[in-house]
Amino acid sequence: MGTQQILLIVLSVIIVGIAVAVGITMFNTQAQNANRQALVADANNFASQMIAYYKTPTSHGGGGRTFEASMDTMNVWIGFKGDDTYTNDNGTYSLVRTSASVITITGTGTEPGNSSATNTKITATITATSTDPVAMVIDN
Repeated sequence: MGTQQILLIVLSVIIVGIAVAVGITMFNTQAQNANRQALVADANNFASQMIAYYKTPTSHGGGGRTFEASMDTMNVWIGFKGDDTYTNDNGTYSLVRTSASVITITGTGTEPGNSSATNTKITATITATSTDPVAMVIDN
């Protein structure tokens, strides 16, 4: 083979290698973004269910304008287990009640985050008495 042909083969191998590396990176980034969006969607769904629970009278099985009622009742209402956790294909979620009208949901995803050392994490704070009740923070 001539020098020119060997040079073309080497150049082709380098270009294919770069294309494969870029493709893998794009796939991983898309997986991270999809998991992050799924966590946010789940947290918003839980938040709307919690606000519905908060506003439903106790005579109808709701909280009666408080989260102070039994957490077990609210867990059944929104589908969480008795230990205030919920797991699905998107991640694991936990609840923490901070006051009679504020609950925090923390969700940890199944995909590694930007640092690759920890998985994607979101925190949603639901303040049922607020006009804008859901505050979302996306970590990593």
